[in-house]
Amino acid sequence: MTECYIRVAEDENEEPMEIPSEEDGTVLLSTVAAQFPGACGLRYRSPVSQCMRGVRLVEGILHAPESDWGNLVYVVNYPKDNKRKMDEMDAASAVKIKRGVQKTSDLIVLGLPWKTTEQDLKDYFGTFGEVIMVQVKRDTKTGNSKGFGFVRFTEYETQVKAMSQRHMIDGRWCDCKLPNSKYFLEQAGPDEPMRSRKVFVGRCTEDMTTDELRQFFMQYGEVTDVFIPKPFRAFAFVTFADDQVAQSLCGEDLIIKGTSVHISNAEPKHNNIHHLFSNFPGRSPSLAAMFERSQYQFPSSHV
Repeated sequence: MTECYIRVAEDENEEPMEIPSEEDGTVLLSTVAAQFPGACGLRYRSPVSQCMRGVRLVEGILHAPESDWGNLVYVVNYPKDNKRKMDEMDAASAVKIKRGVQKTSDLIVLGLPWKTTEQDLKDYFGTFGEVIMVQVKRDTKTGNSKGFGFVRFTEYETQVKAMSQRHMIDGRWCDCKLPNSKYFLEQAGPDEPMRSRKVFVGRCTEDMTTDELRQFFMQYGEVTDVFIPKPFRAFAFVTFADDQVAQSLCGEDLIIKGTSVHISNAEPKHNNIHHLFSNFPGRSPSLAAMFERSQYQFPSSHV
């Protein structure tokens, strides 16, 4: 039998891609996976019963139903445990939804006068649009303002507008922007909770590059940094501009270059490393100090 092409798609409603068969009419699973990373098989809708049927797979070789691939569109199967939203949506539609819904984030307001109250903040930023949260950070002992606070809007467009300009609040120029994790931790102190914009990417392979990871994760939101340790240690860190994008991916298993990687939270580093190491026999202050100087921290599930 001469080489032919079969039509394959990730979803029945998508435009299919033609994939070549072998000379004997079979199709290698590796050929499918080269175009659809993570694929583990094919299925098709029977013209007779209108039910989905699986294509026979033997030792990595897909065999045509009834010895003829015909003009059907074959849909890619993925492992059920890689969470590609197969129950309700495929990966492409998931990306569209994430892009379509722009959620607001907590914005940090820097340079506040000491006298500014939360009501003052609400009154000021209320002129831009509906405000759902304001907070002035204060010293827990003295109650005095730390000179910065937070605001959150209902509409994403309002957030963008507020971030695009400086603000005169109580006679002083202030900046409103997405919080920088390093600044926040230095100013807010070790006991302040913070949702990290950084995620831990586990089970990476050595052929993955920072550019490839950046390109992959950009489908979910703006990526500000990608870090792969050297020497290679089978993990990476990806930082998003929006903490909500990072949190929405935590717990997911995603397919990158045919490999299933696990996404978890890269927790902000607090000043409690010495307490962590004090629980180990023969604890080493120098080892704790080394971890404190590190820019990145393993998520708790990997410590």
